[in-house]
Amino acid sequence: MKKMKRLALGLAMGACFAAFGTVAGGEPAAAASAQSRKVIVDDDGFGIAQWLLLQAPDVDVLGIAVVSGDVWRDEGVAHALRGVEIAHRTDVPVLKGAVYPLLNSEKLTDRWESLYGKLVWKGAWMRQWVEPTAQSTPPYHAADVVPDLPEGNPTTKASDESAVLFMIRKVHEFPGQVTIIATGPMTDLALAQRLDPSFAGLAKELVYMGGSFNPRQVRDDVAAAQFAREFENSPRREFNFRFDPEAASIVLRAPWKRIVSVPADPSTATELTPAFLHRLAAANPAFADAVRKKEPGFPLWDEIAAAVWLDPKLITRSEDLYVDVNSQFGAGYGDTLSWRPGYQPDMDEQKEVVVRTVDVPKMEQAIVDLLSRKLPAGK
Repeated sequence: MKKMKRLALGLAMGACFAAFGTVAGGEPAAAASAQSRKVIVDDDGFGIAQWLLLQAPDVDVLGIAVVSGDVWRDEGVAHALRGVEIAHRTDVPVLKGAVYPLLNSEKLTDRWESLYGKLVWKGAWMRQWVEPTAQSTPPYHAADVVPDLPEGNPTTKASDESAVLFMIRKVHEFPGQVTIIATGPMTDLALAQRLDPSFAGLAKELVYMGGSFNPRQVRDDVAAAQFAREFENSPRREFNFRFDPEAASIVLRAPWKRIVSVPADPSTATELTPAFLHRLAAANPAFADAVRKKEPGFPLWDEIAAAVWLDPKLITRSEDLYVDVNSQFGAGYGDTLSWRPGYQPDMDEQKEVVVRTVDVPKMEQAIVDLLSRKLPAGK
């Protein structure tokens, strides 16, 4: 019966699947070896994390999905298109995900702040910092506005296929082989799971950056102290969960074979310093200009998720926990919930490998090494 349902799903989506052999711009899809690790990235933008995966040997990046979060989806799509152009990997499709969270909204967020206090970071809804902050404030604009990009505007176009349908299609095409690396809000994954309840179970694993347990300031500099404002009084609050709590709860209670969580906790020992940016720019002339235009001071949130998937030995401490998200509209809306095995309420929470600390110097060197790899010729 399950096979018949999968066949029916495939036939129903046949029109979307017809373009499988080509991607935006008309280039043929990259041929990958049978041993390659297949991955789909679902993020609210594009950065060094995606370049690591595109540059890694024996990794087949099937597609890059973009969802709203730090910026609106369409702006994130533009960054992703330009990012694959810089990497000479326009064979990898960029796909449009969800524009809005399932239930949360800017008006609801404003209402929440009037009741429970100001949020440090609101992503696409961010108008200004509450306190003086070294980091610049992204330009506030409507969802359909795409400002000029500092790294240059893309010349290629996104795929016509929906990111959600693409992910469903790929886990059916490669059952048990596709890793989903989610480093933004989980709206796309929640929609995929609701459209196709077999989605999570057909994937190989979920690796995500999101949630917060009990982070502590590690680095002794201004940027680290300012980012600590987000968790020093609200240690369970993190943006990816807070932007779409309902979606995160749906995804974390889905029947994945394996889940690896990279919360905010290990990121406090990392920073995109000017010195590290200089090392990255020097690693490969193809990336140098775009890297130099990146703003320093940010932790390496998404890069940790990509790096530990590529090399789990970078993890120096982890623990098994059951995790969910508070989706009740109260003071704890969007907060991370967690239980040691045996204490969980057993409402379909899944056991996760939660990364607590990583080997930062080794990870930074691995990032430099991957970015230094020679780009494909003739693309």
